[in-house]
Amino acid sequence: MRHTVLRLIMILAIWAAPARAQEVLLTLTGAVTDGRVDITRADLAALPQHGYATSTSVSDGRPRFDGVLMRDLLALAGAKGESVRARALNDYVFDIPISDFHRYDVLAALTMNGAPLTARDKGPVWIVYPRDDHPELADIRYDMRWVWQLVALHVE
Repeated sequence: MRHTVLRLIMILAIWAAPARAQEVLLTLTGAVTDGRVDITRADLAALPQHGYATSTSVSDGRPRFDGVLMRDLLALAGAKGESVRARALNDYVFDIPISDFHRYDVLAALTMNGAPLTARDKGPVWIVYPRDDHPELADIRYDMRWVWQLVALHVE
């Protein structure tokens, strides 16, 4: 019986894995290819990966964040605009100038300290600025742009 249960668990895990890779993490709308682009975990995994350790206004120490650069994500979606309206799972909305993503290596972070971000810990995607590399980023005006539980970007 135990062997059958373990086998069933393994089959379910294998069956669910492709679905998770195809789960839409972000939806981009507005001035993007065909007006809407759905981004999956597999799409993000195909982009160059980047990471750094930086302090945040909501955590202790300098956690390490890994993910993709926001400018690469926007390029994947064919974005053409001046700003993005970032929307979180809890409907927090903040407008971010796209110039930030070219001036700084802003991440669409998928992991923190090697662990995948989940909705319980600010994921699955968190906009993260390299705060410790640029003194001007340690400012409340930039802290507001660290949108966690990111689900959508509207390019304008």
